[in-house]
Amino acid sequence: MSAPTKHWSIVEYLHETVTNPNIHVRGQHSYYSNAWSGSFEESVVRYHYGDAFSLAAWEPQWPIDQLHIGDYVCIGAEAVILMGGNHTHRTDWFSLYPFPETVLEAYQGKGDTVISDGAWIGMRAMIMPGVTIGEGAVVASGSIVTKNVAPYTIVAGSPAVSVRQRFPGATVEAILSLGIYQWDSAKFDALRHLLTANDLAALVSAAEAYDRA
Repeated sequence: MSAPTKHWSIVEYLHETVTNPNIHVRGQHSYYSNAWSGSFEESVVRYHYGDAFSLAAWEPQWPIDQLHIGDYVCIGAEAVILMGGNHTHRTDWFSLYPFPETVLEAYQGKGDTVISDGAWIGMRAMIMPGVTIGEGAVVASGSIVTKNVAPYTIVAGSPAVSVRQRFPGATVEAILSLGIYQWDSAKFDALRHLLTANDLAALVSAAEAYDRA
């Protein structure tokens, strides 16, 4: 049996492929561009405790960090989402080594990771554990994200820092208040021509008219 074709035009829709119960995908539009690598679960999500292998091999000694992915999320090729389970290297101890007899004391969880609706994770970017990527945020290719990213903000670098907001603050607040990624599919599709534009007044007006109708 030949290997599946890899190409930029072929993406993996996460709701169709993710099986790990610790990974939660909302909606049916988020995708991974696996142009070179393995699947999303094989290549992107890096669990120490929490994937199929580790759950079969060991009994987790602490809560498993969860990964929450919103709808309409775009994840570029070879991105890495580093998940929990391996935070056993205490920098406040003289030795960083995770000795078995003190591993429970050494572990310091980072919490769940959230990639919100409409975010775009660039090629070969790395998301560190416990980070929240806000709605509509952009993580530039090759960046290492160590802190939360505000909605509709572009970050880049290692560690990633804010480059700019995609829109003025008032516009971001207005977009967030519309809750566009919470709309039902009929409303979203009816107004999609305004979502792929930048006329805020037209979008707000159309959303209000749709609700009245």
